[in-house]
Amino acid sequence: MKTVYSPLHAGHAGQMELVTSAIVPGFEKPSRAEFIKARVESERLGPIVLPLEHDLAAAKRIHKSDYVDFLPTVWPQWVEAGLKGTAMPFTWPTRGLRGDVPPKRIDALLGYYSFDAGATFVEGTWAAIKSSYDVALTAAGLVKDGDASAFALCRPPGHHAGAGFMGGYCYINNAAVAAQWFRDQGAARVSILDVDYHHGNGTQEIFYDRADVQVLNLHGDPLVEYPFFLGHADEGGAGEGEGFNVNYPMPFGTDWDAWNASLEDACAKLAAYAPDVVIVSLGVDTFEKDPISQFRLKTTDYPKIGRRVARLGLPTLFVMEGGYAVEEIGINAVGVLTGFEDR
Repeated sequence: MKTVYSPLHAGHAGQMELVTSAIVPGFEKPSRAEFIKARVESERLGPIVLPLEHDLAAAKRIHKSDYVDFLPTVWPQWVEAGLKGTAMPFTWPTRGLRGDVPPKRIDALLGYYSFDAGATFVEGTWAAIKSSYDVALTAAGLVKDGDASAFALCRPPGHHAGAGFMGGYCYINNAAVAAQWFRDQGAARVSILDVDYHHGNGTQEIFYDRADVQVLNLHGDPLVEYPFFLGHADEGGAGEGEGFNVNYPMPFGTDWDAWNASLEDACAKLAAYAPDVVIVSLGVDTFEKDPISQFRLKTTDYPKIGRRVARLGLPTLFVMEGGYAVEEIGINAVGVLTGFEDR
């Protein structure tokens, strides 16, 4: 299995984020990708290749054009305004406020285009976002050209980014971009299997009324877990998309047996849908030692995930999402991939 990786991710470093009680250094840090890359190398998973450059047309197939155009301008606008430190929002349009007129100040625009203060900017953030996007499309190209699988080592991740908003460390939805790209290249149906601990709210929002992209999410119960406002079991899609969005919210403390029951059901639904390609939004923050998650999967469980996905017998693109137990993230993420290859 080839891995696509860009060193430009490292420019997104030292950013701050707002959590429940404080502004703190971002949990989404460069060491995440470096631990995974080192494990890919030590396990001899396969060649590591640099991404090809892509224009932003594929991003605008699933994101709003004004949102995509905004992202490269954030840091220059922040500096031009004379602001210091991490660029982050502090005001959001919500119930009772107008959200149809974009403001002119950069700190307010950040709120207009986001749903939290987790997707923040420093000088190298846009280059990292663009490289992550290039990584996803390059890996998708490998699968289209005949590779049975490929690993897009994306950083920053993408599955919380919606059509017109960022959040949860995510800016461009790499898995969604890849899904639309496969459709544009001739795939009749695509399935996205999101195994990240946190619900892929952006992916759900993008494809909710579509029948050509199936979205299956295994995640923490949104009544008590981020991102809180999507991910309930009764969210099954709308219009033409009814029945093609499937959520598996699970309680704190979920272990392998309970989690795997959801995986089995999701894989059965995926097989029945019979897609031309599978995209796995690969988050390993389901790990028992993850600092911001509450599931109880163990390192020995991750190869089992890969083996189950392999049994689908379909071309598969793995797109890296979350996972914050940095010392173990490489072992667990690559464990899924070696399991897929039945090593």
